[in-house]
Amino acid sequence: MSKYIEMKKEVQRIAVKSYNQGLVAGTSGNVSLYNSEEQVMAITATNLDYGVMTPEDVVIMSLDGKQFEGELKPSSEWLMHAEVYKQKPEVKAVIHTHSPRATSFAVVHERIPLVLVEMLPFIGGDIPLAKFALPATVELGLSAVEALKDRNACLLENHGVLAVGTTLEQAYLRAVYVEDAATIYHFARQVGHPKLVPHDAEETLKVRYNLK
Repeated sequence: MSKYIEMKKEVQRIAVKSYNQGLVAGTSGNVSLYNSEEQVMAITATNLDYGVMTPEDVVIMSLDGKQFEGELKPSSEWLMHAEVYKQKPEVKAVIHTHSPRATSFAVVHERIPLVLVEMLPFIGGDIPLAKFALPATVELGLSAVEALKDRNACLLENHGVLAVGTTLEQAYLRAVYVEDAATIYHFARQVGHPKLVPHDAEETLKVRYNLK
């Protein structure tokens, strides 16, 4: 049995959970977990149906692309995941989704402003945009890292959502909250003009959640 079986199980569990939650469709999106002590990343395989995915399908590899375990190829977005881990050592888990309403804002190149108080503790504030870069490139990872300054999630222009955390469960919850915020903001725009969280309340909440 693989020495990384627990990592593989967690990646597969969160990947399937994301699919069941509607954060991804088909074979889109990808999930990874990083062990900084052993310097290995567990990541979903490319073009694999979530309905048949098993822990054994999860690929174990280094951040420079060397594959240690797995008969399938890693997600085509492994370079983006690897760049996030290289540039943000506090991050141990990354989830990339195509959740519909959040991705719709990524398509029109609109950030999601701070309209919900819950966005502060879960995301760190508003949801910024990462500038467009081609999929499966280091440049996409660098663009995401830039957008993730002081944030736990961002939109990828014309692409989707990226959420990070110290655990996969934490990254997953942040991805869920991105879609939730996008959904509420979308509906609010249908019924009126959304109002932002007041600036004085924002500053108070930042202190409360230790965001300064």
